[in-house]
Amino acid sequence: MTSAFSAKDTRKTLMKLPHEDAWDAWSPMQLAQKLSGVDADWYIVGGWALDLWLGKQRRQHDDLEFATLPQYAPKLASHLSELIFFEVKAGQLSPWDLNQKFGKDVWQFWGADLEVGRWRVDMMLERGTREFWKYKRSPSFEQLRDSAVRTNADGIRYLAPANVLLFKAKYCRAKDEDDFQAALPNLTASDRATLRRWLSLCHVDHKWLQHL
Repeated sequence: MTSAFSAKDTRKTLMKLPHEDAWDAWSPMQLAQKLSGVDADWYIVGGWALDLWLGKQRRQHDDLEFATLPQYAPKLASHLSELIFFEVKAGQLSPWDLNQKFGKDVWQFWGADLEVGRWRVDMMLERGTREFWKYKRSPSFEQLRDSAVRTNADGIRYLAPANVLLFKAKYCRAKDEDDFQAALPNLTASDRATLRRWLSLCHVDHKWLQHL
């Protein structure tokens, strides 16, 4: 684990902080190689998760998002020793001391390669259990972890498509709409039913419902 940041260390680190748009993200395969052998559960989320499910990269990705339970986060961050992790909260970035516990209002950490001034990964916290996945925005939405998290042919774990699309439904940006249209023909009847049920509860008038 890293030692606590001194005030001097913090100032120096913040001076080297990459711009928030300075992303040169790793691929899921690169992350999997770097985390090979680590005894901690993690999985790819966001648009990359859909591409892993579809079996091909179908668009460019600005970042690489992966999720883990809080108890695994320090171990994963420590193993990615070439990165410095920053807590992301309320639009602010602050260095994360891996020895310090984080509050329940913390959900996200960005990993920076300060040598090249680029962000590499976006680590998200999921507060479910080892048996159940829980939806961040409505913890009453839960699913057996074996159904919510799947594994591709290369052994990379990723969030199931219905779950990814549930997150994307809130903002429904152009890339989210594009992802939905690409995913729709490939969703199983079970995935469609799951997504339809979730959307009808938290986004009752969502335009995707008519397609499901």
